[in-house]
Parts: sequence; C-alpha cells; structure tokens
Amino acid sequence: MSAIVETGSKPVLRTITTEGPWTWLSAGWRDLLRAKSVSLVYGLIFALISGGITAGLWYADRLQFLPPLAAGFMLLGPLLAVGLYEVSRRLEKGERPRLRDALAAVLRAPTRLTFLGALLTIILLFWIRLAFLLFALFMGTQAAPPMETLMSQLLFTTPGLGLLITGTLIGAVLAAGVFAISVVSLPLVLDREIDAVTAILLSLAAVRRNWKPLLLWAWLVVTITAVGLATFYVGLIVFFPLLGHASWHAYRALVE
Repeated sequence: MSAIVETGSKPVLRTITTEGPWTWLSAGWRDLLRAKSVSLVYGLIFALISGGITAGLWYADRLQFLPPLAAGFMLLGPLLAVGLYEVSRRLEKGERPRLRDALAAVLRAPTRLTFLGALLTIILLFWIRLAFLLFALFMGTQAAPPMETLMSQLLFTTPGLGLLITGTLIGAVLAAGVFAISVVSLPLVLDREIDAVTAILLSLAAVRRNWKPLLLWAWLVVTITAVGLATFYVGLIVFFPLLGHASWHAYRALVE
C-alpha cells in the first residue's frame, strides 16, 4: 500500500490492492464483536423499519412497489450507516461507544451530512420516479398487478424481461454513482473538518485510482445486502452493521 501524490490541505489518498475489501470485512467483524450490543441493536432498528415498510405495503396491497424500494435501500445505505462509522471511530480512539452516540452521529457534522443526505435522497426520488416511468413504458399505464402476477410477467413475457433488464442496468448505474460519491465522503465529513463538495471529489478520485479493489468491494456490499434482504431482513441485523463498520475501515485504508 503506497501513498499517492495528493498534497496541500487535502487529505492524502492511498493506492490499495484487491486484498483490501477482505481486510475491511475482517476489521468490520472485529468492531461488531467489540461493540456487539450497540451494533446489533442498530442493525435491528433498521431491520424492523424495513419489515414495517414491507408490512405496510402488504396491508395496502402494494407489494409490487417493494422491488424499487429495496433497490432504494442500496442507494441510502451509506447514509444510514453513519452511526456505525461513529461506533468504529470511537473504537479506534479507544473509547466505549454507546447507542446514543451512534444514533446522534449526524450531530458531529449536521450541515455537511445533511447536504450529502439530501443529495442521496434526490437520487432515490429520481430512481423511484424513473422506475414508475419504465414500468409505464414497458407494461402500459394500467395499475401494477399483484406481486405474484407481476413476477410472472417480469420473468416470462417480452415486455417484462425488457423492463427487468433495463431497470437493472439503470439501477446499477445509479448505485455505482452513489457508491462513487459516498464511499469516502460520508465517513470523511464525519471524521474531519472538510466541506461536502471536496469530500465528494476526493471520493471520486479514490474510486478512479482504486477502481479494481473498489469494484470488488461494491460487489461484496451488494451481495451481502441482498442476502440480508432475502432473509426477510433478519440477516440485516448482522450484515448491516458488518458492512457499516467495514466501510469505515475502507475509508481509513483509502485516506491517509
């Protein structure tokens, strides 16, 4: 691991290898075990919120809206994990983190985190609007069918397959953009006095310089999150804090 040529007042970026993501997961697991009561309660909170949203959609007979919302979770995930970054930050300093520290982490940099949160929320709203537009283009303007009918149409009809492929590709592009602007910026503004725009530019620079290991990291994040969602959110209780803590160590590895 070698430092790159960033100089001046900006934080110095590092060049990493493809072994990095596995190291971050290992370090994230250690943080989870060191602060397991805080981490698991944090994960439980978001698993319960996800379950509550799903139950509300089921009660309203709107489960067909669940897939785009699940994809939206991927877009907001880096922001929702800010409390876990704070837990890892305090562990790094030898402090004993508390749940209230994690839940109030946004207060460390309210303006900068609000700016980044607003940006990610705008992207999420754009994705939801785009998902409805794509559905109308491929499936018509009629009301969305029930979930069981929708899945058969997506998988076994030409318009459905077109919607599935196009939506997946566009969603992947949006997710990649969110990953690129947030992988360094969110933990960085929590950790240091630096403006949000500079943090985003540094995040993009880190991805550009380390695209191979960060592509692997993005794949691991998506895969582990998908498993957590597929287990009716039970897996999120562990996987969400694991990824949150590991993301802090990714930031530490990328930024001097």
